[in-house]
Amino acid sequence: MNCRFAVITICSGIFALAACVVAARAQGSAPAAVSTAPKSGFRAEFLTELTVVQGRLLRLAEAMPAEKYTWRPGEGVRSVSEVFLHVAAANYNLPGEWGATLPAGVVTRGLEKSTTEKSAVIKIMQDSFGYLRSTIASMSDADAEKKVAWFGGENTYRGLLLFTIRHMAEHLGQSIAYARMNGVVPPWTTDFEKETKKDPPKKP
Repeated sequence: MNCRFAVITICSGIFALAACVVAARAQGSAPAAVSTAPKSGFRAEFLTELTVVQGRLLRLAEAMPAEKYTWRPGEGVRSVSEVFLHVAAANYNLPGEWGATLPAGVVTRGLEKSTTEKSAVIKIMQDSFGYLRSTIASMSDADAEKKVAWFGGENTYRGLLLFTIRHMAEHLGQSIAYARMNGVVPPWTTDFEKETKKDPPKKP
């Protein structure tokens, strides 16, 4: 199998259904607007993981050359920009499952293909992460076990947050593969290599 096709993800169908329905140092900074961010509990744990994944996605989006935003590993597979915007669309759509309302003017249908301009893609991603964080702040830790209908079955708010971060992390992995295939080293890897060279491990 051509290795270019190995990066094809299996969550396309999953999210298609759902749509129908940093620690800023090396990771990138989280929006400062959410002043009610929880300090403990399941929401705080989710936001800790979100800070890492969000930061890496945004740093990778910055690191990818603008001319590579239309690159895709094969026919029928999402391009660089489409993967980033797919994540943004999920950030907007999934909170609807726990009762959030889309911001005025935001339309997620067709968002993936709405632009290939690097700066526009990054702005959409940033806004979507800010919105996602605001919906977490409006939630209560007491909602963790609240039941919701989910793909013909049942889930909880906690489960929805786990799905949200899993979906996002899956596409982070896809984007890392895209970057590597285009000669782009993930920025946090570069950071680690610099730190390692600066402070090499001591020999026993």
